[in-house]
Amino acid sequence: MDYRDHYPAVLRWLSHLVDVCLMLGGFSIVTLVFCNASLRGFAGFDLAWSLEVTSFLLLWSTFIGCAAAVARGAHMRVTEIVERLMPYRGQRVLSIAIDVIIAVLLMSLIYTGYNISVHTWAQKTTVLYWPVGLLYASMPVGMALTLIFHLFNMVFDIRNPVVPHATHSDGGEALL
Repeated sequence: MDYRDHYPAVLRWLSHLVDVCLMLGGFSIVTLVFCNASLRGFAGFDLAWSLEVTSFLLLWSTFIGCAAAVARGAHMRVTEIVERLMPYRGQRVLSIAIDVIIAVLLMSLIYTGYNISVHTWAQKTTVLYWPVGLLYASMPVGMALTLIFHLFNMVFDIRNPVVPHATHSDGGEALL
């Protein structure tokens, strides 16, 4: 289920900003790799800095992409076994428990990523001399964005129970 239609204006704006960053990051990655490969093939040299920039963009896109997937409700869930073995009330309790565990895991990743970023900030990259901590900062930033979307989605799911999969062919629908 795509949660973005149910977001308040601030979260919709944040989701849109995440999407724009991903679009620009993806376009930049493709452009840099294509230009660098073309230069290497046709001119016999490459741009050393493009590899560092591409690796930064790839890592940042990965973690910010996680937030975009959560906003869309696009992370994979395997529900067939639970739906067949548990009553509906048990499924709701399990779903809430899983959402709480995910929130705790995201907070742990934010804390760990922050510590790694702070401890590596003084190190510099080889070509551009950017702080290595900037590379590692992608994890706490991406996980913080993910947590924001996940918490809203979790509250939305608690307030709007889902009809079990057996009655709908699309995996369930929220009761509004």
